[in-house]
Amino acid sequence: MMTKVWHRLPLILALVVLAAVVVLSVVPALSAGALDQDIMLSTALPDADHPLGTDSLGRDVLKLTLAGAKTAIIGPVTIALGAMAVGLVFGLTAAYVGGWVDWIISRIVELMLSLPTLLLAIVVAGVIGGGYWTNVLVFVILYAPYEVRLVRSGALAHINDPFLDAARLLELGPLRTLAFHLFPVIRPLVGAALFLDMSNALVSLSSLSFLGLGVSPQDADWGRQLSDARNLLFDNPYAAIAPGVAIIVTSIALNIVGDFITEQSEKAER
Repeated sequence: MMTKVWHRLPLILALVVLAAVVVLSVVPALSAGALDQDIMLSTALPDADHPLGTDSLGRDVLKLTLAGAKTAIIGPVTIALGAMAVGLVFGLTAAYVGGWVDWIISRIVELMLSLPTLLLAIVVAGVIGGGYWTNVLVFVILYAPYEVRLVRSGALAHINDPFLDAARLLELGPLRTLAFHLFPVIRPLVGAALFLDMSNALVSLSSLSFLGLGVSPQDADWGRQLSDARNLLFDNPYAAIAPGVAIIVTSIALNIVGDFITEQSEKAER
């Protein structure tokens, strides 16, 4: 029993981390006062009132890090769900219909996959003017081709299975066949991809915020916080360490859950 619990310890810790991030994002009272500035406390080291000290604007580093959980979860979840929705529509259609429809969708996907995702996002954000939700929309579009290819591959592996032949014999409509017969078979694959996409989206959004193309300076965000703290490493290193650790730990937690779902789906197929 203990061996089994120890084997699942990374997954348990990952779920605890994600649960904490979700709670922080939906309960703003836990990080109340995070954006309050006190110039008299500018770049103070940790003390009893400020466990991780303050940044250059006198904001409490711990509260600011906790408040950053909101943008760290809402954006990545939106990107993952949006990209997967596009992937399901076009990926299932390409696999089920085949022919010239599959050919056109596949060529468009290949074209978009040849583009450098993060670099293109930086260019688009710079031209449009950046902004958190602008970046989210850009990443939904850029992540979608990966999901189309993933869903298409998963669906093609089952396209000639007997249950689909039975659905065709019963003359079920394409929409019903895809939604109630083909989609459930690839659902574990979709679940795993969602968590991995959230992890990638978190890092991508944080990267744009670090470059000043994400949230506004008045909002709490781990990427923005890390950027603002670059010059404070020798005055209060916790101002940079806290958001950096938050990004890394949350990203790892999402990857662990995604890997677990993948592992379970592979076991079920055997």
